[in-house]
Order: sequence, then structure tokens, then C-alpha cells
Amino acid sequence: MGGDEHGGMLLGKNTPVVDAYAPQLLFPIPRARGRHALGVTGVLPFHGIDVWHAYELSWLDPAGRPLARVGRLCVPASSPNMVESKSLKLYFNSLNNTCFASEAVLVRTVCADISAVAGAPVELELLDVCDPRLAGSAPPGDCLDDLEFAPVAGEPRADLLETGEQYAEQTFYSHLLRSLCPVTGQPDWATVWLCYGGPAIRPESLLRYIIAYRCHQEFHEQCIERMFCDIQASCRPRFLHIQGCYTRRGGLDISPFRSTDPQAAPLPRLNRQ
Repeated sequence: MGGDEHGGMLLGKNTPVVDAYAPQLLFPIPRARGRHALGVTGVLPFHGIDVWHAYELSWLDPAGRPLARVGRLCVPASSPNMVESKSLKLYFNSLNNTCFASEAVLVRTVCADISAVAGAPVELELLDVCDPRLAGSAPPGDCLDDLEFAPVAGEPRADLLETGEQYAEQTFYSHLLRSLCPVTGQPDWATVWLCYGGPAIRPESLLRYIIAYRCHQEFHEQCIERMFCDIQASCRPRFLHIQGCYTRRGGLDISPFRSTDPQAAPLPRLNRQ
């Protein structure tokens, strides 16, 4: 992605703290850019959602008392735009000294602001900071990380994936997903989880494919959609669920989830996040 495509983006720039409500900070990134590179046009080949956790969400009640919650924000994969992460962080920071009449008013305001940028309705749930639902969990399935594999140079490619002839239902995960921000070049870290039914994937080839992202530059959501499309093209699954559980940065984590099933639900947040 070239610099012109990121004109106006705050990511990678020195930005002053904005201490008053500022919805104009939110910055959209059209999903079509990354999807065009995958040959995805028209009807999407997947369903899904981007689940964000905002750990530094705070505002003032009518008496001026600060309140703190963890926000769980859900952005549908069908929305025309992603919301750039630094702009989201700065937007949440702009609420810190803003008074809201109630939590319900805050939720309505935030949902309206982010929905306008994403181009589709989003949902926000406020959780107490000690809510047990925020407890991390371990991903289900078999870990790939100790398998032997032959490293490859270059970018991730669908032809790195190998399958057998027999049908299998498999669940794998790896903590070794590392990709690079396309704007700053800084590394992003994640656990990637896959649940799959189709010609049996050779686990070593899947690990090799995941590690091939190590110097690949794309946003979180785009990496997971690339994985989905490559696995779908190379392995022809009957069903496929894939999720990237990215570690926290700037008080935010994100878990993009993509699936062949419109009713499928993402994993809860992981211990690592």
C-alpha cells in the first residue's frame, strides 16, 4: 500500500492528546483495498466480525466522577470500512473528560460515531473491569508450534498448504503469527486459530504457511481474510472458521473472525491478550 492510500491517517505520526470529545478522529480504511488484492469482489466468500476490546475506556458521570469500563466492540466484516486502530484509541481517549448522562447515552454515542465511520451498525458492550467474562482462555485444538517444518522465503502463498486425500475435521492453533503494520512496519503478534473440515491439511504445511507472514505487511483484518481465502482456494474445505487473536497495543486488542457459517461465533479472548 502506498502513502497516498493512507493520507490523513494518524498512524505513524506524532499526535497531541485530545482531551475533549472528538469523533472526527476516527479514520476509515476501505476493506475493498485489501479484498481487491485477494480477488474478492461482489459477494463475500465469508461471514464474520472484528471483536475489539478497549481496556482504557473512561468518562465522567453527571457529578464529574470518572468511570472506567472495558468496552467490547463488534464491527461486522460486511461493513465497507475498517476503523484504524490508532484513531480508535485516540477517539476513546477523547471521552476521558467528557460527561455523559448515563452509560446508555455513552453506548449510543460511541455506536453512532463508529457506525458512521465503519459504514454499518456496530455493537458496544460495557464490562466491569473485574467481570469474569474478561478472563482469558486457552484456544481449543492442537498446537502447531513444536512441529518440524522447512522455512520458505518470500510472502505467504496458497501453494504452501498441502492436503491429503482423506476428509478430516481438524482444529489447530499457533502462537507464531507475526505480521507487520503496512504503515509503520512495526510487528503485530497474534495467536491464529483454525477449525476446518475438508481434505486433511498437513499440519507442518500449515505452520510453514503461518510463519510465512513474519515479514508480510498488512492490517490485522486483511491478514486473516488472506488466510481464509488461501485455505479456501488451496484446500477446498466443506467448512472453515479462522480467527486471529492479536495482542494488546495502545489499550486495544482485536480478534478478526471469518467463517463459512453465518451463525458461527468467535472464540472469547485468550490468555495472551
